Amino acid sequence: MKVIEHLQKAKNPLLSFEIIPPLRGGDIKQLFAIIDEIIKYNPPFIDVTSHSAEVQYEETPQGINKKIKRKRPGTIGISVAIKNKYNIDTVPHLLCNGFTRQETEDALIELNYLGIENVLAVRGDDKGYKKPVPIGKSSNEYTVDLVKQIIDMNSGKYLEDDLLDAVSTDFCIGIGGYPEKHFEAPNLKADIEYTKQKLRAGAHYIVTQMFYDNRHYFKYLKLCREAGITVPIIPGIKILTSKSHLKNLPKDFYIDIPDALTEEILDAKPKDVVNIGIEWASRQCEELLNSGVPAVHFYILQNAEPTKKLLNKLNI
Repeated sequence: MKVIEHLQKAKNPLLSFEIIPPLRGGDIKQLFAIIDEIIKYNPPFIDVTSHSAEVQYEETPQGINKKIKRKRPGTIGISVAIKNKYNIDTVPHLLCNGFTRQETEDALIELNYLGIENVLAVRGDDKGYKKPVPIGKSSNEYTVDLVKQIIDMNSGKYLEDDLLDAVSTDFCIGIGGYPEKHFEAPNLKADIEYTKQKLRAGAHYIVTQMFYDNRHYFKYLKLCREAGITVPIIPGIKILTSKSHLKNLPKDFYIDIPDALTEEILDAKPKDVVNIGIEWASRQCEELLNSGVPAVHFYILQNAEPTKKLLNKLNI
């Protein structure tokens, strides 16, 4: 079933989760163990992230060595494995950066063969590496371009016009939203205009970047509705679990962490940080759920324990 259908049929707010594939060569059993825990909360769909190549630098006796690695393969295979093992719809992420349009088309064909009905279209970070586009091929520069390619395939239009009996796909398309604006946008109003372009191109719903102050989400929701955006806007929540998050999350995701939360974590012992994060996220979720959000999306990645404790605290 499509994500948008799950949202339309739900009588109460839904819970969804986002996981990350194991490192290259890792064991999928660890991922299944995580899903065995979160399945108790009846998620109608689970997102599976995707990762393009990235640059890594290593210091050697001969100097700095530059390595280009694709660290986490398996998005398509994991998405299909989860759907077949647990009978849960999955939402594999598709990236612009690091993939040609031809590679994207192949991925969409494969997903369609395998019965996956949902994708999340994102540009993705280049991680210091911009994959060269081979001669004769092309790439999607922005998310709106990726959405257009998916919609073209939903209409039976492929990159090669001379295909015989080309089958129309039927993907439901999610996109990202940024309550504190995308870091490249000049302001929030302009960022919402970019979001409207993706929706006009055919996207069906929005999942927001994580945030730690609900006022950002409510302001974003209000501005989106005033701008004529009517699709579901699902808030994204990530529990802050370590002191390093105070530095890494703002650096990697361009978000603010409220003064009160920052001060509480700085003053706490390391072992107490996760409980502070759970308590903070609990208050966020209570307010969001009481406001009537369509769903809450939890970025659990590879550790479900904090989210389990949070949901038990909320009595979900």
